[in-house]
Amino acid sequence: MNDDTPVIQDPPTSGEPSPQPDASREGVPTKKRGKAGAAKAAIAATEARIGYKFADAALLATAFTHVSALKPATRHRADSYQRLEFLGDHVLGLIVSDMLYRAYPRADEGELSKRLADLVRKESCADVAKSLGLVDDIKLGQVGAGADARLRKSVLGDVCEAVIGAIFLDGGYAAAAQFVERNWNERMRKPRRPLRDPKTVLQEWAQSKGMPTPVYREVERTGPHHDPQFRVAVDLPGLAPAEGVGGSKRAAEKVAASVMIAREGVGSHDG
Repeated sequence: MNDDTPVIQDPPTSGEPSPQPDASREGVPTKKRGKAGAAKAAIAATEARIGYKFADAALLATAFTHVSALKPATRHRADSYQRLEFLGDHVLGLIVSDMLYRAYPRADEGELSKRLADLVRKESCADVAKSLGLVDDIKLGQVGAGADARLRKSVLGDVCEAVIGAIFLDGGYAAAAQFVERNWNERMRKPRRPLRDPKTVLQEWAQSKGMPTPVYREVERTGPHHDPQFRVAVDLPGLAPAEGVGGSKRAAEKVAASVMIAREGVGSHDG
């Protein structure tokens, strides 16, 4: 008698092991994994604003860490931005000096020095940090709300220099130079404050045209003794006088010189 009972065979095995739990994530609380992911996202966002991706993210974290954020036991260690700020300050000075040397081939040492001082001062560095939106990345200790805002503002320039130092250590001179050139080039071309005394500019221009030294004369003095106002005119042969008003003769002379410079189209000899 035939046995029509079907024979059930085991399915062929593929040779691949059954999926195993991820040992690297096993036992790691979801909350901790979430924090780690958020930290990575924050670093990536900061790098995007800076325009540089760090191989050593710890350098970036240090660049934003104020000494107040360190635990008292570790406060004497080099875990704040201070050492990076020291390095970045000098790296910035070298890079900007090189930029100025190449951009203004006819400028003398005095003018280059004035331009350099204006570009590397703390206020300029703070402006760069502010334009990149770095203020909220600064890590501070427990301070009051008002103190927090003031402290963040006061250390913006320091943090910017620390970031430059961190980029230099992580990627070398070329990477730091790219960051500085990208953020300082326009500032270098258009300084935010006068670099030279207008009286000096006018005198040098007059000499280059074969004219004598400009002559300044007081035209009028008004106002009370404790708060006088001076009107001063500046004269050069062949040109109409230019006048300026100020709270002192010196201030009025500067205004008068500026008026003549603007009227005559005197340009800086910066190449």
